[in-house]
Parts: sequence; structure tokens; C-alpha cells
Amino acid sequence: MLSVEAVSKTFGGVQALRNASLSCAAGEILGLIGPNGAGKSTLVNAISGVLKPDAGRVRLEGKDITGRGPEFCARAGIGRTFQTIRLFKDLTVRQNVEVAHITCRAVRPDVAERIDIDRLLAQYELDGVAHALAGTLSYGSQRRLEIARALALGPALLLLDEPAAGLNENESEVLAIAIEGIRQDVGCATIVIDHDLRFINRLCDRLCVMDQGQVIMSGETSEVWRDPRVVEVYVGQSQPA
Repeated sequence: MLSVEAVSKTFGGVQALRNASLSCAAGEILGLIGPNGAGKSTLVNAISGVLKPDAGRVRLEGKDITGRGPEFCARAGIGRTFQTIRLFKDLTVRQNVEVAHITCRAVRPDVAERIDIDRLLAQYELDGVAHALAGTLSYGSQRRLEIARALALGPALLLLDEPAAGLNENESEVLAIAIEGIRQDVGCATIVIDHDLRFINRLCDRLCVMDQGQVIMSGETSEVWRDPRVVEVYVGQSQPA
């Protein structure tokens, strides 16, 4: 589904990504973790077309989408959320989702036919506020709206950048259940960045660990946490339960 091959990116004299590679299959939930500044968001931005890599290749469903720009990547089937919430705050909740669905209808009408906006809003507990302006929602509701909007694109790949940031334990659990439901309802490949390791471990099939712009380990959760390089990166932090 997604193949990232030896992607590198330099900003000035700082190499943010160094030959970073990963893959994510349809229906898989991959956790992308690492300390601050490891290159996680930079890699996601390179995958989604926000940044053009200096080297390497990004392929989605076998098609080369390297550096094609965010609009092209969205039309190709990449839905995403951001560290900082980026909603159309002066549009209603429903309108935010409809904008994404219109894009899907334009380029993949067969996929768009299978998307029910009312069902999406209900799944993410937004049906009761469908006509409220997005900017008036609580923080947790805005996070859920971002995901609902991304799913209205009918994505082949969903990128979630710190979706649990700022949520309490109960809200994180509700969100994890909702993201797990994406596997059954949509079947897309999903990559999740988050610093909440309990949330990541509870949710993900595999983990990919980054440090200093490099992927240092990728594998099943239990295997990753036994790797000495990963232990070194997280030294001083409590291990997730």
C-alpha cells in the first residue's frame, strides 16, 4: 500500500531525514514514534506532499507520488490530521466534512458513493453539533472532526499526527476505539504519531521508531521494546504498560 524508500530532507545545514524507509499495508495501523526532533512529522509531511524530499521515493498503491504536492496527494488518496488542528473554523462541522467529500467525489466517485456523511458524524459523536461552527467545539471534538474530515476523502492512507495530544485518559481510549474501527469500516493503511506510548501500544500492529532523522527499528510492539537502540532512545522514560 505505502512504500517509503530512503527518503532524506535537509533544512539549511540540518538533516531532518536520513534515508528513512518504512511501509504500511492496507488495514494495518503503524505507530511512528521517537523523541522530539526525531523527524516524525517531517517524514509524514514528505509522505503527504507538504515537503518535497531531497532524495528517496514515496509510493502509494504502486504509484510514485514523491514531492507531488498536498493537493495531488489528497486526490491520490491520502487523508491526514496535523499536530496543530487545522479546521475550517468558520464553517460548520458538517461543512468541514462535506468539503473533503466533494474532493473525493471529483476524483474517486466510486469511493465517494460508499461514504455516508451522517454516519461519519455519528461515529465520531459529532451528529449533535453538525450545524455548529467548527471553531466553537471543544478541543476533543475538534480532534474527532479532523479525523472525520480526513475519512470523508475515502483515503487509501490515513496519517494521524498526534491525535491524542491534549486528551485525557478516557478521551484517548474513546479515540483509540474509533481509530480501530477505521480498519473494519475503511480498511485503509493508517500511520499514527503520538507521544502517548500507552495509547500507541494499545492501538498499533507495528511500531516504527525514529531518532535523529533515521528509522532505527521497525517491528511488532514487543520486539521493538526489547531492542537496545530503542531502550537507549527512551532511557529515563517509564516503559508503557
